[in-house]
Parts: sequence; C-alpha cells; structure tokens
Amino acid sequence: MLSERMLTSAVRMCASRFMKIDPCSDARIPGPKPGQPYMLYIHIPFCERLCPYCSFNRFPFSEDYALPYFANLRREMMMLKELGYDFDSVYIGGGTPTIVLDELCDIIDMAKSEFSIKEVSCETNPNHLIPEYLERLQGRVDRMSVGVQSFDDGLLKQMDRYDKYGSGESTLEAIKVAAPYFKSLNVDMIFNFPAQTEEILRRDLEMVLESGTSQTTFYPLMASPSVEKSLAATVGKVDYNRERHFYEIICDTLAGGGNSPFIHGSAWTFNKRPEGNLSDARGGQMIDEYIVDYEEYPAIGSGGMTYLGDTQYVNTFSVREYNEAIQANRMSVMGKTTFSKHNRMRYRFMMQLFGLRLDKKQWKRDFGCSVAQGLPAEYAFMKMSGAFDVDDDEQITLTPKGRYLMVVMMRQFFIGVNNLRDQARAALPEDERDLLFGAGCAMK
Repeated sequence: MLSERMLTSAVRMCASRFMKIDPCSDARIPGPKPGQPYMLYIHIPFCERLCPYCSFNRFPFSEDYALPYFANLRREMMMLKELGYDFDSVYIGGGTPTIVLDELCDIIDMAKSEFSIKEVSCETNPNHLIPEYLERLQGRVDRMSVGVQSFDDGLLKQMDRYDKYGSGESTLEAIKVAAPYFKSLNVDMIFNFPAQTEEILRRDLEMVLESGTSQTTFYPLMASPSVEKSLAATVGKVDYNRERHFYEIICDTLAGGGNSPFIHGSAWTFNKRPEGNLSDARGGQMIDEYIVDYEEYPAIGSGGMTYLGDTQYVNTFSVREYNEAIQANRMSVMGKTTFSKHNRMRYRFMMQLFGLRLDKKQWKRDFGCSVAQGLPAEYAFMKMSGAFDVDDDEQITLTPKGRYLMVVMMRQFFIGVNNLRDQARAALPEDERDLLFGAGCAMK
C-alpha cells in the first residue's frame, strides 16, 4: 500500500490548484491565441432523475426548462465564433446530453457547420441506446460514452439506476447493439462501491469484455463533500483502503500482459488493443478526460468551466441566469480563478502523467526550465516512490505503481473540482436550489 505520507503529498499536490472563485464581471472570455489548438466543451445539465453520487451541474428534466436552454447554447456558440475561435473537437457532457435528441442533433450539426470539427464525443445513458437514437447519432457522434457504473443489479438498485436504465443484462445487450454505430464506444464504470465485493468487480469486468466495447473507463468512487451525505445514505461510506487492490484487479484483467484485450489509455481508461503496430501507444482514441489532450478549452452552457492560459472561468450554475445572460448578449461567467506559474506546472505535471506520458521538451519550451527544476519536491516524491518507468531527455512514463498514484491524485483533483462546483452551486436562486435539494433544504 502507498504510505499515508505519500497519499497526503499527492493530495496536497492536487488540491493546491483549487482556490476560492473570485467574482467576475467580464462579459466575455478572452479570444484565442494564434496557433493554439482548442476543444469546445458543451454542458447539458438535464437528467431524467438525479444520481446520488453525481456532483456535476444537473437539474431534473422538463421540456419547458430545457428548450430555451438549447436555443441559448446555439447563441453562445456563435459568440465564440465572433471572438475568433475554431475547434477541431467537441465534447458534449452532462447531465444527459441525449435527453432531447432533436436539440442535440441540431447542436452537433451547427458546430460542424461553423467550426472545423473532426471529432465529436458525447455522453449518454443506457436507456438511450435504442435504434431511434443510434440511427440519428450515427455519423454525428464519433465517440459515445455510456454511463453504466456497474452491471450488478444490486448495486444498480442502490444507485437508483435499475428502474431508470434497466438491469445489468439489458444494459449489456444494449451496448452490444450500439457498439457498431460509433467509431468508439466507451463504457463508464465505477469501482470501490462499499457493497461491491471482489466477485462483483470480477463479474463487471467479464461483462465489459463480453460487451465488445472499444474502450472502458473505471473511475474510483469519489466522495466529494456535495454528495458525501447522499452517497453514504444510498451506497454506504467509501473505504479507500481496498481501492488499490481493486484497481490492480482491473489492470490485470484488462491490460495485464502482452496479449491482453486492452491497453492503458490513461491511468483509468483502457482502449481495445489495436491490430498491428501503432505509434500511438494509447490506441489512437480520445479519453473522457479531454483536459489531458486539450490543455485549453472554452466551455459553454450552465456549469461549464473554461480553462485559458492561467485562468479558469466558471459559468453560472443557474439555468435561468444562464438564459438571461445569453439573451442579453453576455456570456454567463460568474467567477474565475487565476493560477501562478508554479500551479500551472503542477497542473501540467499531473495531467500529462495521468495521460501516461510527460513531454519534457514541450515542458522546457513552455516553462523555460526542466521538470526537476520547476517542481523539485513533486519530481523527487514521484521518483523516490518508484512511479517513473522511463525518465530520459524526452519523456517521463509511469510504472504500475505510478499509474495508481495518478489515480489517487486524479480522484483528489476531481474532488477539488467538485469543491469549486459547490461554491458555484451555493449561489443558486432558491427555486433552483429546491429542485436539487428539496423545498426548504439548504445545500450541505
């Protein structure tokens, strides 16, 4: 096991990036830098029902609430074009992006007509893997990511997903049908549920292999403050002591050995092993953590988080305030956080290593120093812990121990992101807060 001291160091490294959101009166985000590649993130916050473990910005779906929002997403997209942005990739997250199929198709078609989009990634839930949806999205979406979490019916019932999305067996059959419709189909899983036994985990892995999916992501269960209480009440208190053991089972089953069915795409994403020899060790597939491949990205929609240069901009979490801002020809930025050079180096260090390779030459160009000079404590910590496999003039890659260390860091990173979301959510008007927490309930 990693020592408590090592884990504390990892947490401190990640958490340092997240600070209090400063109020922001900027009407628009800055324009693009020449030559800088950008991805567009689009947030659609509506869900048929709200899952207890999810801390993303999301609201119960109603058509009256959603339709004006989609119209304003299209307006905000054009604001980015007016600023001079172009994109070769778009990621549509939520919420449940496929919740209004016609609107989603219109958003994708508009993005492709206005920008140089070569790849579209989108999230969905198992109940939308049906012919009507698949046929409309084929050719529009290149990479579909479906939230499964587990194939175990007992866990699905704990998560309040069984009645919403069906049994594990029905979900498995839906994935088998859906896989041929997309260049890549990612199956999102969660491990280390309190009620999850080793036997349940191994059965989940068997069903992932049986599904024919081209990619799977196994996230560790994350008890961020905003969902900790509802999580404990529904699935139980999270035990991190067995997390590494479960992670090793996942890695050994999916990517252990030279003839394994998958290879690592990131520390917790696994891509189907490509045929032949590819120069891209990740198998040429985009991963859910688009922030690994695109360090800078504008985000549109309520709850979107833009990262440009040394600044992160946070859009209002209120759908009503978002609509009002866009209709007044303003972007919906409610606050921002600016990062020092040291914290930007920490961010790069964590993200590239999570993506399995840190480019030392790029680092030198961007920061004017070596990794060891820029981050002496972090570099020494990782080196002494046995995290580095290759550490030469060109790159740093990871050992299996290093990959798990990055899982710990990214878990804490996302908990830090969720703390930032909680700050934004605390500013919701009372009626929208009641939609999430019930009438008269304060946010915990």
